[in-house]
Amino acid sequence: MNLVEKIASKQIRTDIPEFRVGDTVKVNVKIVEGKRERIQAFEGLVMAIQGSGVGKTFIVRKVSGGIGVERTFPINSPIIDSIEVVRTGKVRQAKLGYIRTMVKQPKIKERRTKEAA
Repeated sequence: MNLVEKIASKQIRTDIPEFRVGDTVKVNVKIVEGKRERIQAFEGLVMAIQGSGVGKTFIVRKVSGGIGVERTFPINSPIIDSIEVVRTGKVRQAKLGYIRTMVKQPKIKERRTKEAA
């Protein structure tokens, strides 16, 4: 293991749960306003997961007031307080870009886990 890999392995977070594209997640984000800090929840559908290692990111989309809002989060970022998987979804694509053009929200089937089966 070279020096870059050693430094990168220390920065990777281990408290993040495993989730996939198609899952509905709630991301609690730390917001700093002046001297105060608060936590804001952003709940939506995981549209894409990109990259690997320290630079791994994921895109979450929600509809707020009839307008689609997408936000890209670095998984290892310190502004992420926690991630909670609300619902597991079963999709057949790695990137769900087609959801942007849909008028109605798609119905995504629930993914069955091995514990439930």
